[in-house]
Amino acid sequence: MRIGEVAERAGVSVRALRYYEQQGLLAATRTNGGQRRYPEDAVTRVELIQQLYAAGLSSPTIKDLLPHVDAGVSTPESRARLRAEKARLDARIAELQHTRDRLEAVIEVSETPNPLCPLVVGPLVDGPLVDGDEPRMANSHP
Repeated sequence: MRIGEVAERAGVSVRALRYYEQQGLLAATRTNGGQRRYPEDAVTRVELIQQLYAAGLSSPTIKDLLPHVDAGVSTPESRARLRAEKARLDARIAELQHTRDRLEAVIEVSETPNPLCPLVVGPLVDGPLVDGDEPRMANSHP
């Protein structure tokens, strides 16, 4: 398959395919005219590479793991590497869930009517401001 066909079928740019080749993730042969030719399974390979990138794996990690994927064989080292990547993803998912929960709290607060400030529950300042006064939070001490 030519590079444009692989790019179109895999839903990636030609530039991405060149990058994958440069990183040693994807192999192509060259015609006498210098055009890249990819094997029939290149689209499947690119989809796998995309999934691994989306999971946060780096090019070197993907490059290390692909031979095991190709051979259908795992080693203690490759399994350990995969477990480490999974643990990293689990930690990232926990961080994202925490961030989502904080955003949900902000959304809930923002939906609570408050004439002084739509994102603050309760009065923002103690009493009216007089020229020269610094704004202060409610219940704060001067």
